[in-house]
Amino acid sequence: MTEQEVFDKIVKLIADKFEVDAATITKETSFAKDLDADSIDLVEFVLELEDEFGSEIPDDDAEKITTVGEAVDYISLHQK
Repeated sequence: MTEQEVFDKIVKLIADKFEVDAATITKETSFAKDLDADSIDLVEFVLELEDEFGSEIPDDDAEKITTVGEAVDYISLHQK
């Protein structure tokens, strides 16, 4: 899967979960600042990422994912 395909899938997940327009989401979009995500939202989102991409994201790594770009980079590097 290409980085663009990963980005597109993540954008769709974010748009559905946070009820935002997919067109407004960029790699610089911050989960906390731009999407008002709290820690519970982030845990739920990481679980959705794990389900969507079939990989486990350790808690230590999940805590470092603060922007859409970081999520894309992480998934791109750790795909099966």
